Amino acid sequence: MSARWIAPFLETIAAERGAAANTLAAYERDLDHALNWLQGRGRDFCDAARDDIEAYLVACDQQGLSRATRARRLSAIKQIYRFAFEEGLRSDNPAVQIAGPGRDKRLPKTLSIEEVDRLLEAAETHGRSETDRLRNACLMQLLYATGMRVTELVSLPVAAARGDPRMLLIRGKGGKERMVPLSPPARAALARWLEAWDHQADAARAEGKPVPAHLFASRSKAGHLTRHAFYLLIKEFAVKAGVSPAKVTPHTLRHAFATHLLANGADLRAIQTLLGHADVATTEIYTHVLEERLRELVLDHHPLAKDL
Repeated sequence: MSARWIAPFLETIAAERGAAANTLAAYERDLDHALNWLQGRGRDFCDAARDDIEAYLVACDQQGLSRATRARRLSAIKQIYRFAFEEGLRSDNPAVQIAGPGRDKRLPKTLSIEEVDRLLEAAETHGRSETDRLRNACLMQLLYATGMRVTELVSLPVAAARGDPRMLLIRGKGGKERMVPLSPPARAALARWLEAWDHQADAARAEGKPVPAHLFASRSKAGHLTRHAFYLLIKEFAVKAGVSPAKVTPHTLRHAFATHLLANGADLRAIQTLLGHADVATTEIYTHVLEERLRELVLDHHPLAKDL
C-alpha cells in the first residue's frame, strides 16, 4: 500500500536536503490529502494514472484552493513519484508531465521605514523585566538588520553571536549557510542582550543547571523561542507601536528588509544572497520597488518630463 511510501520519502528528504520539521510536516499534510482523495476513488499512489492526478488538481481548484496551494501539492506529488521511481516502487512517474497552475504573483506585504522604527522602539520597552526588554530589542533589531527567516532567527546558536561580530553565519533552508552583515544598532542590541544572557548562564551554572546553546533560549522542546511564540510577541509590539497587527508578522519584517534595501539602491543579486534565495526568480517579486524608483528617476530628471 502506497501510504507506506510517505514515511520513507520524508526520511529521505530530511536526510538528503536537511529539510526542517515544518517543511516535512507540510509535505506530509499535502500527501495525506492527495492519498485520501485518491482512495475515495478506489485508487492509490501505486496505481494512480495521470488522469487521476489531474482530476485531483481539478478538485482542489473547485474547492477554492489558491494557485500557490495547488502548485505546492502537485510538487509534493511529483516528488514522491520521483522517489518511488528511483526506489523501484513504480516503473513510471504519472505526474512528470503535468504542468502546474503556477503561483499568484502577489506583491509581498511590507512596512514603511517609519512603521519599522516604531516597532523597534516598541520592542525596546515591551516586557515584564529588563531582561525581556533586552531580548525583545535584540530579536527585532536582528530580524530587520538581516532579513532572516523566523526559524533562522529563533534557532540561532549563541556561539554565532560571540566576539562582537560584524557578520552573522546563518544556517538556512536545506542546511545551506550564508553570511549576513549586522547594522550598528543590531550589533549594539546584540551586545546588550549577550551581557544579560551571560548573567543568566552564570546563574544556571551556580545552580548546577545546564547552560543553553541558543541565543534565544526557552523551555520549549526545541530549547529555543518557538516561531509561534515570536509571532504572538511581534503582534504585541505592533499594538504598542500603533501599527495594525494585521500588517505585522516576522515575514513582513523580512519583506521590509528587502524592500527598503532595494528602494535605496541595493542590487537584486545582493538581496538574493542576503535572503538566502536559491533562485533570483524568487527575489524578483521585489522588483516593483525598483520599477517605482526608476519611474521617479525619469520624472525627476528627464528634461521632457519637466513642466515647461
